[in-house]
Amino acid sequence: MRNTLAIAIAAALLMGGCATTNYQLSVMPRDSGKIYPGVASNATGTEGPITIAIDGKEFRGTWVQTVPSYTTGYSTGFGWGWGRGWGYPWGAAGGSISMDNPQGGEAKALLTAADGSGLRCDFRGGPSVRGGGGTCRDDKGMTYDVQMRPAPAPASAS
Repeated sequence: MRNTLAIAIAAALLMGGCATTNYQLSVMPRDSGKIYPGVASNATGTEGPITIAIDGKEFRGTWVQTVPSYTTGYSTGFGWGWGRGWGYPWGAAGGSISMDNPQGGEAKALLTAADGSGLRCDFRGGPSVRGGGGTCRDDKGMTYDVQMRPAPAPASAS
């Protein structure tokens, strides 16, 4: 039993290492068509660093998951069979299940620039949608639309 658990944990860690952990952000203000770059990293699955550059000003902060992109639970069932009499119970079954949130998870990011100005962002996305999007709002009330997509894998040095 212990060996099986150890193997399952090792497999989960190895598969987690293959997952995309960096995301490219495209940020567009609602008053122009200019697109600004950004990067978000997903180190723990529930939070990570984020950087957005707007007009030469770099905003840095952390995003934090507020609604998970999936949930797990335990389900049981019970059945009746028709044995020697009627209504003999033939058993119960149960198991752990995991379900994706079809709209993806939600996250909030609070970023600041060196001059003390701020940017507040709300995102939606997750594994089932392979990216996501959202909006950011600065201290002056400007709203920015945001697209998030997995960053391309780094080129291998062959």
